Amino acid sequence: MKIAVLKEHVDGERRVAATPETAKKFIALGATVAVEAGAGAAARYADQAYADVGASVADRASTLAGADIILGVQGPDPAGLTGAASGAWIVAGLNPFGDRARIDAYATAGYEALAMEFMPRITRAQSMDILSSQSNLAGYKAVLDAAAEYGRAFPMMMTAAGTVSAAKVFVMGVGVAGLQAIATARRLGAQVSATDVRSATKEQIQSLGAKPIFVENVKGIEGEGAGGYAGEMSDEYKAAQAELVSAHIAKQDIVITTALIPGRPAPRLISDAQVASMRPGSVIVDLAVEQGGNVEGAVAGEIVERHGVTIVGHRNVAGRLPADASALFSRNLYNFLSTFWDKEAGRPVLDAEIGDAVRLTKDGQVVNARLLGA
Repeated sequence: MKIAVLKEHVDGERRVAATPETAKKFIALGATVAVEAGAGAAARYADQAYADVGASVADRASTLAGADIILGVQGPDPAGLTGAASGAWIVAGLNPFGDRARIDAYATAGYEALAMEFMPRITRAQSMDILSSQSNLAGYKAVLDAAAEYGRAFPMMMTAAGTVSAAKVFVMGVGVAGLQAIATARRLGAQVSATDVRSATKEQIQSLGAKPIFVENVKGIEGEGAGGYAGEMSDEYKAAQAELVSAHIAKQDIVITTALIPGRPAPRLISDAQVASMRPGSVIVDLAVEQGGNVEGAVAGEIVERHGVTIVGHRNVAGRLPADASALFSRNLYNFLSTFWDKEAGRPVLDAEIGDAVRLTKDGQVVNARLLGA
């Protein structure tokens, strides 16, 4: 069983799908690991570190030759996989809804594409969940990005020259990224509040020492949507939430938005009028900007200013912490493949619950129910 680790070719992508740590673990399972030269360089993993644990390091063609499993952070170009074994697995973040043409190309080429972001949110798959591991880092980095753009300090400071007031931080969307953003902002000394459409998150917000901002007595989403994500809100709830948020957001120094609905554009949480209501010098960080954005006026890949408010729209936020992001991502992939590793077969054999959830293509066809129903 040959596992190929490719160098990422998407602009700005600094992560790598296997570290020397996970390469060593795959070799211990009995696999051969081939790494494309320079694959880990941007994440500060040297070629020699891979060689030291027993992996081969070579050019792309040699790395792909006869590969049974191809690991990636983002889905590799199907045209650039020449030489891989027939029916090879592609295990990566494949953006199934946003890049359907590439998925179709994998099917046409005969590859079995496994989308790690389709990992079901069940207890035994938690260690395999790339969305959670990467969102955790993104929530942390979002607060640091906000602090870098904010022209004031986060904590309250009492000095001989006077008192500096604590920054007011509002987190919208309390999933993995939102919870980490709350915790990070609190550690930096900010006064933190947060909101979500899922009522169950109120206790989570309070447990981190933040103030929950919730619409009361209006039916919205009492539970979670499919897979633990939020779903669509009722029109009545949307109106009530907009009124509540408008009053609250005008008093905030920093707002971090994290709301995503799988397979759909990101919900619009902040309008241009609400941006205008914030005082000059305030900062908004939109973590959903690549899926259309939670904030009106946010631009993917740019930091813009509207009405004196700075709107941060960095792409691939977790990837801006490439060493730790790679370490967690690669462990997710290892945990996934090793869990199903059949020693007699010398390869992973997936079960139906997880295999059917992540498998996009097989035997020349798109087979995933979520894609076929999209």
